[in-house]
Amino acid sequence: MDDVIEIEDNALAYIKQLGNVLTVRLSPRHGCCGGSANVAVAEAISPKDPSLFQRYHHQGITLFTDPKLTYQGLKINVEGFWKLRHLYVEGASVLAR
Repeated sequence: MDDVIEIEDNALAYIKQLGNVLTVRLSPRHGCCGGSANVAVAEAISPKDPSLFQRYHHQGITLFTDPKLTYQGLKINVEGFWKLRHLYVEGASVLAR
């Protein structure tokens, strides 16, 4: 899985604390003047419809990825403190709709 999506060690530990599942998907962001773009987001939950995602098993977690984000050189990391910790995606280009 080396090239699918890179997951930093501290993010991997955080994902394991939350249930061993990671979903990397596109999330629409809307601009003030009517424009929109899809931004990659990482969430420690299962997707609503797993059939729309590619599924991988990596170091004890289940990874669901949007097919458009696979092999794009993305890296998952975690930031924040205590209950404010959250996952984020590095290296993601914004995809126009």
